[in-house]
Amino acid sequence: MTSTRLPSFSRILRQTRPNREDAIAFAILSGLAVLVFRTAEGVVAPLSSLDLEPVTLDPAHLPYYALRTVLRMFAALLASTVFTLVVATLAARSRRAGRLIVPALDILQSVPILGFLTFTVTFFMNLFPGNVLGVELASVFAIFTSQAWNMAFSFYQSLRSVPADLEEVCQGFTLSPVRRFLRLDLPYATPALVWNAMMSMSGGWFFVVASEAITVGNTTATLPGIGSYLSLAIQQQDFRAVGWAVGTMAVVILAYDQLFFRPIVAWADRFRFEQTASNDAPQSWFFALLRRTRLLPVLLAPLATMGRLLLALEPRRRTLVVGAGRAADPRLEWAWRGLVWLGVTAALAWTAHYVLTSLSAADMVQALGDALITMLRVIVLIALASLVWVPLGVAIGLRPRLAERVQPVAQFLAAFPANVLFPFAVIAIVRFDLAPDVWLSPLMILGTQWYILFNVIAGASAIPNDLREAAGMFGVRGWQWWRQVALPGIFPYYVTGALTASGGSWNASIVAEVVTWGDHHLRAHGLGAYIADATTAGNYPQVALGIGVMSLFVLGFNRLVWRPLYAFGERRLRL
Repeated sequence: MTSTRLPSFSRILRQTRPNREDAIAFAILSGLAVLVFRTAEGVVAPLSSLDLEPVTLDPAHLPYYALRTVLRMFAALLASTVFTLVVATLAARSRRAGRLIVPALDILQSVPILGFLTFTVTFFMNLFPGNVLGVELASVFAIFTSQAWNMAFSFYQSLRSVPADLEEVCQGFTLSPVRRFLRLDLPYATPALVWNAMMSMSGGWFFVVASEAITVGNTTATLPGIGSYLSLAIQQQDFRAVGWAVGTMAVVILAYDQLFFRPIVAWADRFRFEQTASNDAPQSWFFALLRRTRLLPVLLAPLATMGRLLLALEPRRRTLVVGAGRAADPRLEWAWRGLVWLGVTAALAWTAHYVLTSLSAADMVQALGDALITMLRVIVLIALASLVWVPLGVAIGLRPRLAERVQPVAQFLAAFPANVLFPFAVIAIVRFDLAPDVWLSPLMILGTQWYILFNVIAGASAIPNDLREAAGMFGVRGWQWWRQVALPGIFPYYVTGALTASGGSWNASIVAEVVTWGDHHLRAHGLGAYIADATTAGNYPQVALGIGVMSLFVLGFNRLVWRPLYAFGERRLRL
């Protein structure tokens, strides 16, 4: 017995003996852990510490500010991921829930960040009175509102476009909802979710400036971070400090791209739905390093064992009937619809009563007219952005090695705060006497056009390699290739990107239609300017009216345009 066990035990020792990769990975991961714990100390400090250590433009403080900002953004990304996995799955797998969740997501993505902050700041600060943690949670929630909707729409679209043969396999094996989610839904949707998580992370930088300066009544709590540093630099018209902030952002984006997103992209490539492997898979030096470690798999083994144990304890279905299911009771269906419409009617009645008793008919006509102007801008800008980024996104998505080089550049451009360019836009418009109604419009799309690019890249990279090889064998090229291969393959992903970009453009109109730099104030006609002016004047009924009209326009546009396109993609363009 002893002679047979010793070789096995020695073999285990050799396989788990730390190697050079373990030492490098330990140094990197432990360094990141120390930075996180060091940064988290300021999160639970007394609220008075914000006054004792105010934000300054000293570049020496930028590394600490960057760590605080990145910690908030990753906390929001974690919350967005959990929200996406729960809410989007419920919307995709339950028809009743989907009728309520999808319109709610349409409305929520159209509500400006200022609209969320007005009622969430007090709530979070009351949870932790006198502590920075309450303000931090309010800031994280504000960033969450800029990340969650895009990820939820992406995951919902992926679940609604699962190939029919995979659906039949799940039914044939009578997989439970949990097993189906872990074995099919989550793996199939992972590649697109990863790309949209990168886009959401980058899009969160656009709202960092607003999320790190929390105002309650006459009190403003400014959290240390790149956003507050950049806001102070713009306020003091310090171009040198703006340059320091942008340079720090570039370093931070490059760091988390190499250590977090690129390894996840390389890992998620295994879940691509194809029958032939690609010869040009994405690479990551850090992911390759982690795979060569010996201790890390041993440390993670208990988690994997626990997951398998939980799945083993789950009861399985007893029947093996493909496509069978109990029809829904029509009375329950009508009762559910009645409850939904009752809630919608009550909300509309309450809103209408509040607006009608506080505002005049002229205010409503002005808000509707401004909304039409902003809608025209959004349509034109989305069309122009699609003409530019769809061909480029397909070219990048079909070449993983090219995507590796473009990925950090695209993340930086997507994360680049558009308000940094506002001063240059103001100077150019004043210098050349340009029309603000025309030349302020591009500022609306600067931070949201990347939703189209990232989703198109995800869609192009998800086109099965065997389909591409078949098209090449049959000589499908030119416009025929675009019409029969590329456009059908990316169409559901493009709809997700365009839908999110249009909602984000409506949101960005609040800061893009009214721009200030020094003594120069430029204003373009539109609903964003209407809400911005009402917010500045403290006219809350007009603010509510503007947000309500914006939500109705976004919801109507989604219902009349994007949702039919979603249905077309699910019906005609599923693999």
